[in-house]
Amino acid sequence: MSLTFLQRGAAAYLTTYAVVGGLAFIATGSAWAFDLPKGVVQGPSVEGITEYRLPNGLKVLLFPDSSRPTVTVNVTYLVGSRHENYGETGMAHLLEHLMFKGSPRHPDITRQFQDRGMQFNGTTSFDRTNYYEVFQASDDNLNWALGMEADRMTHSNIAKKDLDSEMTVVRNEYENGENSPGAVLMKRMQSVAYDWHAYGRATIGNKSDIENVKITNLQNFYHTYYQPDNAVLLVAGKFDPAKTLLSINRLFGAVPKPKRTLPEFWTVEPTQDGDRTFTVRRQGDVQIVALGYKVPSGLHDDSDALSFASTILGDAPTGRLHKLLVESGKASQVFAYGQTGYAPGLQFFGAVVKKDAPLEPVRAALTQAVEDFAKNPPTPEEMERTKRSFLNEFERSLNDPQQVGLALSEVIALGDWRLFFVGRDRINKITSEQIAAASGRYFKRDNRVTGEFIPDDHPQRAVIPPAPSVQSLLKDFKPQVSTLSAEDFDPSQANIMKRTTLTTAGGVKLALLPKKNRGQTVTVDLRQHIGDEQNLFGKGALPGLTSAMLMRGTTKYDRVHLADAFDKLKISGSVTHFQTTRENLPEALKLVAHVLREPSFPASEFEQLRQQAIVGLQSSRSEPSSVASRALNEHFDIYPKGDIRHETTYDEDLADLKGATLDQVKAFHHDYYGTVPAEMSIVGDFDAQAITPLIDQLFGRWKAPMHVAPVLRKNGDITPIHEFLNTPDKENGYYTARINLDLNVDDPDYPALMLADYIFGGGGLRSRLMDRIRQKDGLSYGVGSNLAAGDLDRAGMFAINAIAAPQNLAKVDAAVREELARVLKDGFTDAELAGAKSGLMQQRTQNRADDGALAAGWTSYMYRGRTYAWSAEFEKHLMAVTLPQLNAAFRKAVDPAKMSVVMAGDKAKAKPAP
Repeated sequence: MSLTFLQRGAAAYLTTYAVVGGLAFIATGSAWAFDLPKGVVQGPSVEGITEYRLPNGLKVLLFPDSSRPTVTVNVTYLVGSRHENYGETGMAHLLEHLMFKGSPRHPDITRQFQDRGMQFNGTTSFDRTNYYEVFQASDDNLNWALGMEADRMTHSNIAKKDLDSEMTVVRNEYENGENSPGAVLMKRMQSVAYDWHAYGRATIGNKSDIENVKITNLQNFYHTYYQPDNAVLLVAGKFDPAKTLLSINRLFGAVPKPKRTLPEFWTVEPTQDGDRTFTVRRQGDVQIVALGYKVPSGLHDDSDALSFASTILGDAPTGRLHKLLVESGKASQVFAYGQTGYAPGLQFFGAVVKKDAPLEPVRAALTQAVEDFAKNPPTPEEMERTKRSFLNEFERSLNDPQQVGLALSEVIALGDWRLFFVGRDRINKITSEQIAAASGRYFKRDNRVTGEFIPDDHPQRAVIPPAPSVQSLLKDFKPQVSTLSAEDFDPSQANIMKRTTLTTAGGVKLALLPKKNRGQTVTVDLRQHIGDEQNLFGKGALPGLTSAMLMRGTTKYDRVHLADAFDKLKISGSVTHFQTTRENLPEALKLVAHVLREPSFPASEFEQLRQQAIVGLQSSRSEPSSVASRALNEHFDIYPKGDIRHETTYDEDLADLKGATLDQVKAFHHDYYGTVPAEMSIVGDFDAQAITPLIDQLFGRWKAPMHVAPVLRKNGDITPIHEFLNTPDKENGYYTARINLDLNVDDPDYPALMLADYIFGGGGLRSRLMDRIRQKDGLSYGVGSNLAAGDLDRAGMFAINAIAAPQNLAKVDAAVREELARVLKDGFTDAELAGAKSGLMQQRTQNRADDGALAAGWTSYMYRGRTYAWSAEFEKHLMAVTLPQLNAAFRKAVDPAKMSVVMAGDKAKAKPAP
């Protein structure tokens, strides 16, 4: 069982889910007691998750948990990109897109998602495809979701007209990935590493296959693999198990058991017979060196040990590669992660290096560190840290039915959902010797891919062993007993107000909302206030650098041991917004206070941070989204250089970073940091009476020398511009537009404008912009609008953003203007208004059910002198908006003649073909 999905250190740069006595109850290894529908067979039950099988072969997993008023429905199909044939690469992912195009009984799925305020998505990987919806718990929502999934399992339209428009959307998604040097590098790594196996093909597919795949191929692929005997349905959250199983049997049981036989795959990748090299040459701003090694299937014993090796080598800041390459200044960032599945996969290691720095010494040091790892086994400290980290991740997943539901898709693809628990239970059994031995078997020269081929008469080949059977892995597995519980919390504003204690601790405003949570989790949100408009003038990069240095060392801890201290207290998140547990909350608050008040500002860490910031800034200079967004923001800038509100240029940011000194950072912390005034909210499992004095002691009297006052922004009319900026050698482009608005959240028109924005472009996959630009014209993978209103000032705006190929940016611009003109002329409809009200209200309810969002909401309201009573009153105004008010507000606020547009892309690609 592979633990690679828990590995840390995969660089973001490489961008590639029965009530007893009022408390939610989770079954402890045994299934819920109720009569099964006829023909339904009960399977194993582990820690509250119970398996059932329908006569047609569908596996059903039920995970009831009423700790939050949401439900996750997740369907995993055991088909992914490895099942595609020649000429069909990317087809599994393309089919995922077409599955949202509707069926005869559900012709407008995405509209229903929007109207019901559901979070939804689909994802495709090597071995599986999954679709999920997360929504407010109700019988109506659940029955609709189950009915929709049962219907589209075998009755989706998969029509030629939908392929014609969606193909260009998927192609644009492909083009967007081609913008990233890291993503392109790893895609080439796959193709170079494999000779025959389908894992050598990126899931997104080949561009020509995406453009030319036939609808008959997609339909055959769909009818072969989208069947009940090749799927696993999971329902997790707040629902009635007996009633839900009846509904599942009625809806999914009506799908006939297929008569076809699934295709057999017999290709086995041969043992690699020499180290391989390759080079990707494209325009960019950083260098990357990466190593890839073939490793066994995620089912093999060695896979767990290799996951440990990956984390111990590649984590930051504790990993060996970080210490070797980043702390020495040779590289700005390192990464390590596994890409494994049902078949043998790849283990990656790499480093990001500044454009003008020597790369060869980094490659040599990286290779030696990885391939000598077997001679230098993990230390006890490294083992303890990695085990703690992995177990914390498992615990957090098990405390959240939504997370565990989605995570199960990965192990379902390996053969059995219980492997999730097998993997967890084996963590403490892994030894340093096993990790070193496994590393020695695979991290060797002739099993390496780096980008260079060297002939060798004496190869050192690594034989990849076959995967053991799932049955052999499960034969000694014994489910653990779960005792986790939570209350059935009502997220209404009235209940939030009733349950919350508003008080003060010295100069800190407090909102305390105790409630029983699964896993006894508790969330803390702290809002500090730093300086004012005058005393922040000319501070440049200092506020950001100071904040970033807090977790890099204190008077008691260096960076590594500070990270360990956070892990030991089960703190996840940031210094000012984090989650921990009831028993750890007092010590967590003490540790956070220590970090805030006593950072040590190590010189070596400061220089690392500065170099990372410089490299990050340089890497964005040619990215279309960054280029366009900066240009538009600079155009709307009305503040002088030095003002904290001034929109800085690339060169100004670079000069600020290079000019900042450690003494200036220390002085900034001394002069500006404090918690008087501040707002703090705590939501979750804790003792409010016991914690208040501690907050007073830690935060209540810490006042910064510098004066503190809100920094307000001004609204102003800006002369519109229309520009196309050149970003050479980029496959994808970026479109951004903006209109300034004189708008505050208390304005009478604000609720209507919020609804209008939801309908026009803010409502996700189903909006005016998405319907036109993605669904109809197929120009963009992502387009949307955003409305912003001032809290304390009147600096509002209405913005539109989209990605598109450079040759399509002008078409996107034209489509945006046509849709604006259509709304201003004809207005929105009653149906759109009703759907927007329903969607927004359900989303707001779901947000209040999330402890993190609820805590952040309290600190925001306290800062503005409000409570959740304001939220309830706002929603009354939202629901009272009439269609004439909606259209009048939008027409009054949005004037296309005032809209500024900036597009960025490769001008050579944007020119019409001769």
